[in-house]
Amino acid sequence: MSSSKTTTTTNQVRASHILIKHQGSRRKASWKDPEGRVIMNTTRDSAVSQLKSIRDDIVSGKAKFDDLATRLSDCSSAKRGGDLGPFGRGQMQKPFEEATYALKVGEISDIVDTDSGVHIIMRTG
Repeated sequence: MSSSKTTTTTNQVRASHILIKHQGSRRKASWKDPEGRVIMNTTRDSAVSQLKSIRDDIVSGKAKFDDLATRLSDCSSAKRGGDLGPFGRGQMQKPFEEATYALKVGEISDIVDTDSGVHIIMRTG
């Protein structure tokens, strides 16, 4: 196997995220809102402002990423503190992938839009 990469041959990253779904999300239901009642009434702007305040709490040290993910994320990864595990290129939606690969380990992204909703991403590996 000849690879110019000496670190990991697969070039995978690992990340956790917090997802807030909104009216424009592809699937308008989540583990904490199975009927989609809240999601259907959440505008993208409202989802973004929720995420911004969540991000501020994490960055300021007021709260821990995984604690907030567990309580607030609309993704089923919430039960793992938002951890998505390792993934490579082509496995996630393009904006999510690009944002994750652009982060350094331990960094938290700005708001990222995908078909699923709005996210903040923390690269963990």
